[in-house]
Formats: sequence, C-alpha cells, structure tokens
Amino acid sequence: MNQKFSPTIRQLRAFLAVHQLRKLSAAAEKLYVTQSAVSMLIRQLEEGLGTRLFDRTTRSLQPTAAASEMLPTAERILRDVDSLAADFRELAQLQRGRVCLAITPTLASFLMPAAIRRFGAAHPQVRIVVDDCAPDQFVSRIIGEHVDFGIGTPERAGAEVETKTLLRDHLALVCTREHALASTKKAVRWAEIGGHPVITVRPGYGIRPLIDGAAAQAGVALNVVNEVSFLSTALWMTASGMGASIMPSAFAKAVGDPALVVRSIAAPRVSRDISIVTKRGRSLSAASRSFIETLARSLKET
Repeated sequence: MNQKFSPTIRQLRAFLAVHQLRKLSAAAEKLYVTQSAVSMLIRQLEEGLGTRLFDRTTRSLQPTAAASEMLPTAERILRDVDSLAADFRELAQLQRGRVCLAITPTLASFLMPAAIRRFGAAHPQVRIVVDDCAPDQFVSRIIGEHVDFGIGTPERAGAEVETKTLLRDHLALVCTREHALASTKKAVRWAEIGGHPVITVRPGYGIRPLIDGAAAQAGVALNVVNEVSFLSTALWMTASGMGASIMPSAFAKAVGDPALVVRSIAAPRVSRDISIVTKRGRSLSAASRSFIETLARSLKET
C-alpha cells in the first residue's frame, strides 16, 4: 500500500456503486460516466490501497473481504460529504444561516425595522443577530470578527476595514414649527443658528466633531444649552421647546414628528456617509449579502 495514498471522493463513489450493483456498466450509468472511467477509478483505488477489491467473473464483480471491510467507512465518508454539500446549498440558497451585524442604537432605530421585516418574511430560516454597540466600539466589533459586518459611520476607520456607502446623509436643524428658523424655505445657514439655543450630542461623541468643525469654519460660536448621548433625547427636548437640535437629517425625518420641522444646514453643508463596513479581506456570506441588498431596497423605497 502507498502510505501517502488518500482515496478521492470519485473513487469512493465508484467503489460504492460497483459494490451495490456488481456491474461496471450499471455503476457507470448511475454515476453518469463511461464504463472505462469507472474501471479506471476502481483500478486506481486498488493500486493505491495495495489490495484487490473485486473479483472479476464473466457476468459480475464480486466484492472481496477487503471490500466488505472497507464498505462501512466508505459509506460514512460519502454520507458526511453529501451532508456537507447539502449544508452549503442550504446556506447559499438562504434556507438557513445567520446574519450578525454591528450598528449603533440610533441608526438601528430607523434603518433596521423595515429591512428586518422584509428579510424575515422572505427568509424565515435565517437568523438575524444585531449587536447594538456604542460608536466607539463599532470598528473594534468588526475588526475582532464579533460580527460579519457593520452599518454606520466609522470614526478613524483605518486600513483594517473597507467601507461601501449605503446612504449619504447630511446635518440638519430640527426645530418646532414656532421657531424663528422654521419659516426658512431653503437651507438654514450656520451663521443664522449662532444666535439660538441648540441641543446636540456630547463633545467627541458621534457627529459632534462634524458640528464643531462646521461651526468653526463658518465662524460661529454655537450656544449649546444641552448635550446628550442619544439623538432621541435631543428630539424630545426640542419638541418640549428647550431649543433646536442639530443632527443627521435621516434620523430626524425617520422619526416623523409632525410638531417638528427639519431644515438642511448650509455654508458649509456637512455630509456624512452611512456605510456597510467590513473587515478588509473578509468576504460576506450569501445571507449577509442578501440582507444588505434588502436594506438598500428598503431605503430607496422610504
């Protein structure tokens, strides 16, 4: 026996077919190959194992004792291979699987519900796991492979991740309908905001660096009266008359509070991309790709 020899799947399938049917022609028909191909596979197997597996007669092939001893192992190997192939087919066809993603609670509140409902209806066997992490944990969850991918605006993303824009958003002013800037038909300028109390997120948190940078570029000193951790808090404060808030327009519009108006901010206009973020060099599963496609369609229809 060749000590380095390992039977191939094709050889084992040929062996099993011949063992079951006792004829090369019948085995070839079952395997959709030629009779000479089956004969060659059996010969290769016998040479590699260093033993005869079938005794040839004029009418049939009879398994030897070595073949009978080998049969259970060959059957088990082929069952495992077929089971593995079936598992891969189910994953590829989204008959089962898992999608695990990282996203901040603020983004999840308006990006996820419609997409998850649609995806769940189409692929009920695929489980969706959402890691609702803080902004400063977002990139590390992806790099550490705790999730398959992330949806967000990574701060200091670095070379270890790749981004693909999902949605282009911009900063906006949210105020009550009675606010002095609510009647502005076009975009509100940063210079106009300077004289009004505003609510926004805490320094260094999320979009705050963008806000501070834009205000400085416009030469405006913002009158920040409240700093919050969650944009949902800023919205109810604004609705209560505590001041206008500055936040991404997509979140404010998704909430859809009829008591509030949303106005773009210009001079400068500050955009930020909400992206699909993956670890560089890592490919996504069929389920993850399908979920991202579903999410993109949901956003287009919003």
